[in-house]
Amino acid sequence: MQVQTSDGSEATTGRHGRRRPGRPRTVALVAAVALALTAACSWGTAPDGGGTTAPSASASAAPVGPVVQAPPPASVVTGDDVRAALTTSSTLLASAPVVVVAPGGDVAATLTAASAAVAVGAPVLLTADGADVAGELDRLGATHVLTVGDVPADALPAGAVVVAVAPGADADALAAATGATFGAPVPVAAGDEAAAVRALEGPEPAVLLADDAPAADPAATAAATPPTGTADTLPATAPVTADGVVALADGPVPPAAAATLRALGVAVLDVPGGDPRATSATVQAVASADPTAVIAYGDAFGTSELLAARVATARTGVELPGGGQLVFPAVAGQPGKKYVALYGTPGSGALGVLGEQDVPATIARAEQHAAPYRDLTADTVVPAVEIIATIASGGPEADGSYSRKRPVEDLRPLVDAAGAAGQYVVLDLQPGRQDFVTQAQAYADLLALPHVGLALDPEWRLAPDQVHLRQIGSVGIDEVNATAAWLASFTRERGLPQKMFVLHQFSLRMITERERLDTSHDELAPLIHVDGQGSQPAKAGTWATLRAGAPPVHWGWKNFYDEDVPMLDPAQTYQVQPVPDLVTYQ
Repeated sequence: MQVQTSDGSEATTGRHGRRRPGRPRTVALVAAVALALTAACSWGTAPDGGGTTAPSASASAAPVGPVVQAPPPASVVTGDDVRAALTTSSTLLASAPVVVVAPGGDVAATLTAASAAVAVGAPVLLTADGADVAGELDRLGATHVLTVGDVPADALPAGAVVVAVAPGADADALAAATGATFGAPVPVAAGDEAAAVRALEGPEPAVLLADDAPAADPAATAAATPPTGTADTLPATAPVTADGVVALADGPVPPAAAATLRALGVAVLDVPGGDPRATSATVQAVASADPTAVIAYGDAFGTSELLAARVATARTGVELPGGGQLVFPAVAGQPGKKYVALYGTPGSGALGVLGEQDVPATIARAEQHAAPYRDLTADTVVPAVEIIATIASGGPEADGSYSRKRPVEDLRPLVDAAGAAGQYVVLDLQPGRQDFVTQAQAYADLLALPHVGLALDPEWRLAPDQVHLRQIGSVGIDEVNATAAWLASFTRERGLPQKMFVLHQFSLRMITERERLDTSHDELAPLIHVDGQGSQPAKAGTWATLRAGAPPVHWGWKNFYDEDVPMLDPAQTYQVQPVPDLVTYQ
């Protein structure tokens, strides 16, 4: 079993090739624990001459406990309970003098092991073919092993002192074996094991019992226990807390792994869908926990590098309009988002309805346009403004670009007012003869705001010998992808929520080789905005043409007040299939 770490390395759970922690502090602590054990214990020969007797602890012996190591910023754990238990131990612990071991696949034994582990603050490991439990026990420096059920002899390292209990052992039997105190028994129905273990609380955890398990048979357990070293009770233990570590779960955490988490005081946060940015609840839970490291359970979390970046964003607690940090969240049982926007530039009614009124009235009008859509969908409808930041011009401008750039300070009042009102902002670029990357970078101060995305308008992207209105502009896909890469990097480096990345299009030739659009950036939500105008049959034809063979993106629709014949009302707009994720009015 391997676990990916956010530094690109792999931590294994085998005896060989293990990535060992190299922290002098940890080494010193391990040495101190070993010295304390040596000073506190005396060893003798078993009466039958085989193996060793349990060490006799002096009354003043200091309690022993595990040593937590600093895990990578993010680790993703996959696999069954056996593998997950091994990986959890190897990720979080540098050493553990006391370990609990049970046979994999034995539900009753796993539940008993979980209760015992939480009581004494020890990890749980499960045996199975191919699982190098002995190697992990050796790495941990385990001197005492509490076995629950039929644990094979070759799963235990030579010299380990064994304390045995039976699966389904009651509180008295567990107390005698561990020296700990336990709460009341709790029957656990089949399928509820993960939740029951996750609910365990020290220092007096409940005794979990499988509903359909047979009564405990201590004699059978004793007979199955390897006689390499026996004792009646574990040494006194001192549980520790893995400070700064938080577990994330997309579904149940495998019970043995969950027991180790509970034994180390690691909180578990539910992250449905595996993206902590997806909902307001998960963002705020991560922000409140403010972890230095996370260990996540489930394939949905992706790679450790991906998870580390997502957690870094969630830790900021900054949310997008409509909640969460994703432009278009898709979590089962949770509403998605749709946007309704005004298009234009402040102070100019000639370029769209956005500029027909002052800033407060624009904010109010954006809300008025969005309101009717809320009765048409279960998704959250977010008002928005799409601001033309660079305007196509008939002349070359001072820099020869044929693009007039609105100063950032001219746009900021509307951008700030929209953010304060819970509205989204898209900055639209009409670059003329300048490239999109250069123009986007000029608005970095506004793009650094969490509620501001970016739109590229290829209609107004000119070749060196072209001028506006003599032909329809176009852009090559490499320039689009370069802009997306810059925006994604910009967003990731600042821990910003995901950004909407809009491509305006009403003709296939406006974006050459569109099929090569890079949609892999986790920081961006790409959307193709269909800008066709005129009769509704013509607009429907444009919609169908642009969707054919398109890359995997979201879709936007534009309603023109003056050019559409007729302009669709909200109900008619949402009859377009698929239902547009962004509707703009111009």
